[in-house]
Amino acid sequence: MEITPLEMAPVHMSARSHLGENDINEQPVKSFGEFMVDALKKTNELELESEKLNAALAAGRIEDISQVVVASQKAEIALQLTLQLRNRATAAYQEIMRMQV
Repeated sequence: MEITPLEMAPVHMSARSHLGENDINEQPVKSFGEFMVDALKKTNELELESEKLNAALAAGRIEDISQVVVASQKAEIALQLTLQLRNRATAAYQEIMRMQV
């Protein structure tokens, strides 16, 4: 009698969900660098939109100032997040460089 070893195999759902959780969408997996580039582009777009709305407000073409405030706050939060990510990545890099091999 031959005894076969246990093998680690991925578990797949075989039931069909009515909520659509197991719909397979074959999307390419992004790398960390691609996520960072996308995030920086989005931050830049928010900054440019905020500047455009500020210029329109200064020219008197905007009636509702809340649009300008919301766009400005979105840009500010995105910039702060980007700066914190940069600071954390720099600190992690410096910590790795201090490690002794």
